[in-house]
This record gives sequence, structure tokens and C-alpha cells, in this order.
Amino acid sequence: MTGKILVSACLMGHAVRYDGRSKPLIHPAIDRWREEGRLVTICPEMSAGMAVPRPPAEIENSAAGEDVLAGTARVMEISGGDVTEGFRQAAENALALARETGCRYALLIDGSPSCGSGFIYDGSFSGGRHPGHGVTAALLQQAGIEVYSDREIDRLVERLAAD
Repeated sequence: MTGKILVSACLMGHAVRYDGRSKPLIHPAIDRWREEGRLVTICPEMSAGMAVPRPPAEIENSAAGEDVLAGTARVMEISGGDVTEGFRQAAENALALARETGCRYALLIDGSPSCGSGFIYDGSFSGGRHPGHGVTAALLQQAGIEVYSDREIDRLVERLAAD
């Protein structure tokens, strides 16, 4: 086994998303990695004490996770609450767990203001989205962990086969 994989809890069937649901990722590699003991599951938001369900949140003004980490953008709830510090803490918790458990890769749910790695929503709560990283995905990448979205699982399979 060459490297463990940090994986979004919602992809593993845990009902931890903002809407109280899960979004299970069904793929033969998930079963194999589970059997091999390679998967380390986390919901970054829950690790930071956020409730389920919780109000939808997006990174404001079409910014991205890197901007939140730099202090130039906020994560806002649809109700107007500023949850930036919670999302920063969530990212720090995910990075700490990845380091403690030897994760070299992350498989995260796309679209999330925390875990999105291919796209995130634009902050308007209108369904508009743009390419970018959520706060956790950005911090993991900055730390040298390879991040893949749930839509890129086949790329991760290929990457691991090359190890």
C-alpha cells in the first residue's frame, strides 16, 4: 500500500451534507480501498462542529478557497451568517487528519465550499458555479496532497496504479 486516501464522509454514505443527506460514490475501487484499509473518512464541516442539517453556504463573490485562506474572501450562509472561521477550522482539521494518517491523496465531493476541487458555487445561491477549490481542497493541495473530485475517481485509480 503506497498511500492512504482522505475521503469525504458523504461519499462513503454518511448523511453529513448541509441538507442532511449523503451522496454515496459507488465504484469498485472504493470497495477495494476499503478492504485494503486505505480510506480515511472525514466530513471537514462536522469536524469543526457544524450541525447537520445546516444552512447552505458558498464562498462569496465568485472567489475560491485560496482566497478564504488568504483572508480576502468569506464563506457565507444563505441566511447571511459568516461561517468563514468554521470552514478554515474544518480545513485545518482535515489537513491534520491527513498528516496523522499518512494520506497522500484526497477524494472529495465536488461543488462544496469546503471539498470542491473542480468547481464551486459562485456565492450567489442561484446555482451558478465556476472552476475552483473549496477551502479544504485548497489547503490540502497547498500542503502537497493530491486532490481528486468524486468525478475524477478513475484518474485517481490510474494515479495509484502508477505508484
